[in-house]
Amino acid sequence: MRVIRRGTAVALAVLTAMCAAGSGVAMGAESTGGTGGTGGTTAGRTTVHTIAVDGRERGYRLYRPASLPAKAPLVVMLHGGFGSARQAERSYGWNAEADRRRFAVAYPDGYGRAWNVGGGCCGRPGRQGVDDVAFISRMVAEVGRELRTDPRRVYAAGISNGGMMAYRLACDTTIFAAVGPVAATRLGGCPAPEPLSVVHVHGLADEAVRFDGAPGAGFAGIDGPPVPEVLAAWRTAGRCGRPAVSGSGPVTTELARCPRGRAVELITVRGAGHQWPGGEVVRERADPPSTALDATAVIWRFFAAHPRP
Repeated sequence: MRVIRRGTAVALAVLTAMCAAGSGVAMGAESTGGTGGTGGTTAGRTTVHTIAVDGRERGYRLYRPASLPAKAPLVVMLHGGFGSARQAERSYGWNAEADRRRFAVAYPDGYGRAWNVGGGCCGRPGRQGVDDVAFISRMVAEVGRELRTDPRRVYAAGISNGGMMAYRLACDTTIFAAVGPVAATRLGGCPAPEPLSVVHVHGLADEAVRFDGAPGAGFAGIDGPPVPEVLAAWRTAGRCGRPAVSGSGPVTTELARCPRGRAVELITVRGAGHQWPGGEVVRERADPPSTALDATAVIWRFFAAHPRP
């Protein structure tokens, strides 16, 4: 892969994040160090790529630690509405976790800073029927060929609209071993999903994507099913047992064991709003991240324990 100078690469990366411009499969390497999500610098490397899907040029960022073993896991981290791949890489600490645990992270850019998750949501992708499932599936295949990642250990995490996209991928593909939505719900149809492992994190004071399924505040007006119903549907699909409930302070966990080593887990945080626990503040007037939980570390531990059978 061609390495380009840092200053030029940063400009290209900004252009990619803002308007998904460019051509070819890979634009090149942006940097020789990744942001760990807490302001520190790691020894890994982020490269910036574009691929053509459904007549559109789509972009993604790919972080690889300095030491990446053969057949390493891959995590796809999906930004929220109005976010970007660059912002997701900066805000949620996945690069630092990847350095510690030795896996790769792909950060795709939504078209118009949003994802088509079904039910008409969200933004331009929802209105125009953008095929985000095809884009992310193609991206996973490209990364798999480049890095020789383990196809049994491909995972998707996301926040808000990105978490809804993780559910859409779980409904419409069979390439993911587990998904980890945060502050999200499932929109659109999902009549016969393949069993897979799910870990869902939700703040009980979230007014944008409400836990009880009531219409949410904010620009998107999310009106999905109650989160407990979403998790119950995945337990049914996976023929899981009854969830065991445990708690520590404001954090409550409901964990159901399923056949073939799968699991469905719901983690709620009392008093937390629409945010990624343990992450960074993403914009002015956004809900502050809860300090009761490090969602990135918790989701990764769940992923690591649940490869595809």
